[in-house]
Amino acid sequence: MALLARSARSALLESRSILPPTFLLPLRAKITTVSHHLETGNVPEPLIRSGQHIPKDTIAKVQSPQKLSSNTPKPAASEQKPSPHAREDIVSKHITPTIRNLLPLLHSQPNHYITIHIHGRPYLLTKGDTLRLPFLMPHVKPGDVLRLNRATHIGSRDYTLKAPEPVKGNADHGKKVFYLDERIFTCRARVVGIESEPLRVEEKTKRRQRHTKHVKSKLHFTVMKISDLEVRSLEQYEEAIKPKEKNTVQA
Repeated sequence: MALLARSARSALLESRSILPPTFLLPLRAKITTVSHHLETGNVPEPLIRSGQHIPKDTIAKVQSPQKLSSNTPKPAASEQKPSPHAREDIVSKHITPTIRNLLPLLHSQPNHYITIHIHGRPYLLTKGDTLRLPFLMPHVKPGDVLRLNRATHIGSRDYTLKAPEPVKGNADHGKKVFYLDERIFTCRARVVGIESEPLRVEEKTKRRQRHTKHVKSKLHFTVMKISDLEVRSLEQYEEAIKPKEKNTVQA
């Protein structure tokens, strides 16, 4: 018996020495092939039977979109706030008592002056003046005649007709600029030519760099001459307004 016990122990020790260490053995991941979707085979019977008592009309009513009545108010459109640089041009086209009283007096005096706005910039001009714009006006060639129709002041020696003061913009509304009706006056300018400044070369350098960049610039300007400046009489202004008033009444 002692010999058998010794032989058994030696066999166990030999088998332990043959096996590799535990950290070299392959790991077995717990992977299951059972799907977890709500299929009929995976859902218990009490849950399947619980939906059978719901009527079909209720299911169709829930699934179909609800129709709004015609009396239902529409949702208000989201108003976009104006940008800080937004601008609105307003032209007064009504005969006010001031225009009715002042226009005949202004028309009777010669040598009128006018404040014309070109691309938002004001210029005080009289007939025969030469205007050199600080920019190159696009789509304009020498010899073209332009009708200037944005004016805020028209005056003579004793009288001045001016538009309302502009309203500054804020978070609720943009800037509002008021102009006189273009049918009160006639202002034309002839494009004389295009001027250019001498070539300028500016040196630009960066800190801790030996390279120097030379930037060349040569700006061009449009030159025009005021060829016609006339203030219409009250009768001429009323005649210019009448056709549009008839069209608005018929419409």
